[in-house]
Amino acid sequence: MTAHKILVIDDSRVIRNMVRDMLPPENFEVLEAKDGVQGLEMVQKEKPWMIMLDFLLPKMSGYEVYEHIQQHPELSRIPIILMSGRKEEVTNKIPEPFEDKYLVFIEKPFEQRELLLAIKKAMTLAQRRPPVTGIGATTAPSTAPQGVDQNLIDRVAKLEAEIAKYEKLEEKIRTLEQQLVVQHKQLQQLVNFIKQKMQ
Repeated sequence: MTAHKILVIDDSRVIRNMVRDMLPPENFEVLEAKDGVQGLEMVQKEKPWMIMLDFLLPKMSGYEVYEHIQQHPELSRIPIILMSGRKEEVTNKIPEPFEDKYLVFIEKPFEQRELLLAIKKAMTLAQRRPPVTGIGATTAPSTAPQGVDQNLIDRVAKLEAEIAKYEKLEEKIRTLEQQLVVQHKQLQQLVNFIKQKMQ
């Protein structure tokens, strides 16, 4: 099975690396762009399966990139996840609900589970989007996720379940650590008590 190309357009190398680390390489091929101009060029050249777009970018803002994409019927069906550290900056330009514009918003910094949920939501929204009609408007199979890969949806769901198990395990470990600290204190008190009695 070929990996799905996700283009991450963000001027922060940390965010780009974080997304790459969060997504299993057997399912996703992560492409990177560090500014809006480079990002738009890569969208047109690569026609990725999904775009993760930072709202504040050098050279061309994320909003301008989004507007350019919407003007091209063959690109406008690519699912988009908008990223920003401040949601109000996004809502000043694009009013909520984002779903009406077939967008998913994710606030930075985000966890792996939030990213996977955003990807699933973006896939669902893209399926709901009406087909592009008009002169010269074609729906290229590489950009239109109409036949969304059910296998990929299942893998994302499985990954979410594994993360949930891992989080529960972490919670159990934290609880055990707290119990251990309490028992250590009690033991120390007992030792001190015995020492006092022996004096």
